[in-house]
Amino acid sequence: MEEKMIKVGITHGDINGIGYEVILKTFGDTRMTEICTPVIYGSTKVAGFHRKALELPPVNMNTISRAEDAGINRVNVINCIPDDTKIDLALSTPIAGEAAFKALEAAVKDLKQGSIDVLVTAPINKNNIQNDQFHFPGHTEYLQECFGEEDRKALMILMTEELRVALVTGHIPLAQVASTLTPEDILHKLALFNQSLKEDFGIIKPRIAVLSLNPHAGDGGLLGTEEETIIKPAMEKAEKQGIMAFGPYAADGFFGAQLYEKFDGVLAMYHDQGLAPFKTLAMKDGVNFTAGLSVVRTSPAHGTGYDIAGQNKASEDSFRLAIYAALDIYRNRCRYKEATARPLRKQYFDKGADNVKLDLTKDDEIS
Repeated sequence: MEEKMIKVGITHGDINGIGYEVILKTFGDTRMTEICTPVIYGSTKVAGFHRKALELPPVNMNTISRAEDAGINRVNVINCIPDDTKIDLALSTPIAGEAAFKALEAAVKDLKQGSIDVLVTAPINKNNIQNDQFHFPGHTEYLQECFGEEDRKALMILMTEELRVALVTGHIPLAQVASTLTPEDILHKLALFNQSLKEDFGIIKPRIAVLSLNPHAGDGGLLGTEEETIIKPAMEKAEKQGIMAFGPYAADGFFGAQLYEKFDGVLAMYHDQGLAPFKTLAMKDGVNFTAGLSVVRTSPAHGTGYDIAGQNKASEDSFRLAIYAALDIYRNRCRYKEATARPLRKQYFDKGADNVKLDLTKDDEIS
């Protein structure tokens, strides 16, 4: 059976940064439209401005009014902002923030309706995008508000083929991390991470390394007690749920000794603890994945890149890999759903009986 052509919604992010540069460079390779159907939420005018400023080869764009009209083997664009939108390369402006939000809002609406299959977001500026509808510290929290459910919460995972780092706490001040951590929250994030590794990455029995909060894992209480009072109790409960969690490991020694190579995932307690070593190891190839939601969203691991905007210096590698990751995760979810749709009924024993009885219904007959 021929595999479905996945429709990838792409938001243009901050129009004064490197978003359009990495988008144009990615789809300058015509092979990309052979593996997916891109739908860019942005502006053909703004795309043209960036192409000329960067002296990039032309990219043929198909203007459409709705995602359902997207053509295969084409780069489709839905214009979300006025043609006369002002561009100020390398600057953070309210206009750029408004343009970023309009594209994101339109893409999320289509994702909810099933008009696109996955979402890939170019970087935004977390300050200029703030408004009455977007009052969040980043994409992750906004998407949690849009798609979160009682038993499905957003989990930020930074990933490459060899390394996956998830965070217990995300975009919060460092001073609030210790008071925010609870055994329940760590257990919840471990469960989400474990399920994502199975459902989104096809790993049957994931091995998760848990990092400590304090230097040297608290050094027996000398440098802090959170390891004993918060982290280990959460890991013990996770073990009872069948989750394979190991640690807690001191972060410096863990990454310095490359212990991450022995695990399927790493759970960090706070943002920079996980992302600083991750970006040192994999900035060029890193992808940000929002796990735990009913939808698939990825983005490049870098930001708006104001310092190099308009200079034709940005690498498209991370953005291209974000598209690849979204496609792979979407397919993995489809396979997982199909494989677990009708699990076999369990066998049971009658007390005192020597034989095994099978609970079979008519629909379960073996042909």
